[in-house]
Amino acid sequence: MGKIIAIANQKGGVGKTTTTVNLAAALGVLEKKVLLIDADPQANASSALGINIEEVSLGSYQLLEHAITASEAVTTTNSPNVSIIPAHIDLVAIEIELVDKNNREYMLKESLQDIKNDYDYILIDCAPSLGLITLNALVAADSVIIPIQCEYFALEGLGKLLNTIKSVQNIHNPELDIEGLLLTMYDSRLRLSNQVVEEVKKHFQNMVFKTIIQRNVRLSEAPSYGESIIAYDATSRGAVNYINLANEILKNNK
Repeated sequence: MGKIIAIANQKGGVGKTTTTVNLAAALGVLEKKVLLIDADPQANASSALGINIEEVSLGSYQLLEHAITASEAVTTTNSPNVSIIPAHIDLVAIEIELVDKNNREYMLKESLQDIKNDYDYILIDCAPSLGLITLNALVAADSVIIPIQCEYFALEGLGKLLNTIKSVQNIHNPELDIEGLLLTMYDSRLRLSNQVVEEVKKHFQNMVFKTIIQRNVRLSEAPSYGESIIAYDATSRGAVNYINLANEILKNNK
């Protein structure tokens, strides 16, 4: 049975999309069948995997509306074993359109029932907000990865996200686990980066992934070529980090 993992943090610029795209590619290279769902109206995960977002006519917007089935929304990508349900800027409107619907928090969960077993992993790239789309992702997910940037305001807002996860567990999805906290944009030369790592590990201990994503120029360049870091530069530090993260997740889920 496939596992659904949401990658969420209401803070922007912490590496959610980078993590979703490159973790999907790394799991694909390790011969797991992966579906990435772009649940962010900015559609960065879609363009990072070579999708022309101007041409998306079937994607996460139509899926959340229940206008199409999940299998109709799936598109192939250039990454081995990785498919995607892309996003379009139209997704911005979905929060308003769903507001009057019954069970609006369950729209994504219901849509994925039919295809969940077709994949080893389904990764959901969440928007930098705690709105209705992110709530749908958390209700549909089996677990959540929380990327945390190794910078001064790293822990700011984390309490709010953990409270949201707790309330989703209490009301909508008692099975929801925290897959792990992922430290991103780490620079070993900076004392601040090391302090953030120590602080997060001290507070959250075993909840923190052993793998740390280091700051890497190649990671920043890859999306502009519509490629994952694995395809763009498989020998780079960023690629090695994400392969290590994929292996850690596979080991934890044995």
